[in-house]
Amino acid sequence: MRFDVITLFPELFDAPLRCGVTRRAFESKQVDVRLWPLRDFAEDAYRRVDDRPYGGGPGMVMLVEPLERALAAAKADREELQPAVIHFTPTGRRIDQSLIAGLAQGSGAVLLCGRYEGIDQRFLDRHVTLELSLGDFVLSGGELPALALLDAVTRLQPGVLNDAASHEQDSFSDGLLDCPHYSRPEVLRGLPDQLEELPVPSVLLSGHHAQIARWRRERSLELTWRRRPDLIESARSAGRLSKADESFLRTLGAAA
Repeated sequence: MRFDVITLFPELFDAPLRCGVTRRAFESKQVDVRLWPLRDFAEDAYRRVDDRPYGGGPGMVMLVEPLERALAAAKADREELQPAVIHFTPTGRRIDQSLIAGLAQGSGAVLLCGRYEGIDQRFLDRHVTLELSLGDFVLSGGELPALALLDAVTRLQPGVLNDAASHEQDSFSDGLLDCPHYSRPEVLRGLPDQLEELPVPSVLLSGHHAQIARWRRERSLELTWRRRPDLIESARSAGRLSKADESFLRTLGAAA
């Protein structure tokens, strides 16, 4: 799997690609990330990659010609000559786990990181196959969404996580939010100015795997209903809720 990143700020990728559980995948080229600094493809003495917008208005617009030269170089360096070209923009489709899972099964893409007021629409119309957004807010550029996508896709690759089942229990893997998790100590003592002690839920210490699984499912359903009721409705419409799930949701007042 290979991702080619066209960016004005390649240095933003240095540390994230060398840290954490995904580091080995990047270092081994299991997920091969190539950076294409856009100013390397400007032809004037000032290495200009942007100019004022036609029609007036604030900000600058990224120029077509440097972007086309960078994209052509990235494509020429790949075995796959027609990769998907992904542009990050607030007007794009919101990234979700189902989209990430689909990308994780593919061969990669070219990631286009815009800056300033945006990219000349003619380049987008000519080359971009998918536009994505992290959410309903505006960032200074596409680098952070690109890093988020790289991390999310990479952790789904075989062997990246120490436990292959880890990502199967993540939030959104089954359309719901994840349940709470606990580790040692078994009882968390109060702070010096507090008497409260916080024990681990007893069911998690029972060794009864069916009861533990049900407790986790119910906590997942409860958290999702309280924070993202829209996901409950989506799971219900997709037929992902069992009779036991629906019975529990009724106790919360979240009946269909």
